[in-house]
Amino acid sequence: MAKFVEGLFYSESHEYVRVEGEFAFVGITDYAQHALGNIVYVDLPEVEDEVTRDEDFGAVESVKAASDLVSPVSGEVVEINEALEDTPELLNQDAFANWIIKVKLSDAGELDELMDAKAYEEFCSQA
Repeated sequence: MAKFVEGLFYSESHEYVRVEGEFAFVGITDYAQHALGNIVYVDLPEVEDEVTRDEDFGAVESVKAASDLVSPVSGEVVEINEALEDTPELLNQDAFANWIIKVKLSDAGELDELMDAKAYEEFCSQA
């Protein structure tokens, strides 16, 4: 059973955003990692890349499928989770503890377009 964490923002493409000040930590949701199965590779952007809301910034590959990573926010990538390069299965172990990119937000207003945990859980139950 997928878990849904209060206080995060969620996109319809199954990414979450955890906000700390002007920074957003972006990862895939627990629901997404369950759907993908065993994750074997994460394609990460470069630090200083610009990401744009609703546009691809990388991909996650599992033994079952490959899935594009779609940014729920716009901004500059200030850090990537380098641990995922060697151990992508961390996303299966705890998707919420293992963010993928840290972004300096360029428009915090975009967060208003995302779902809260309750709305995202409802969205997933209709899938």
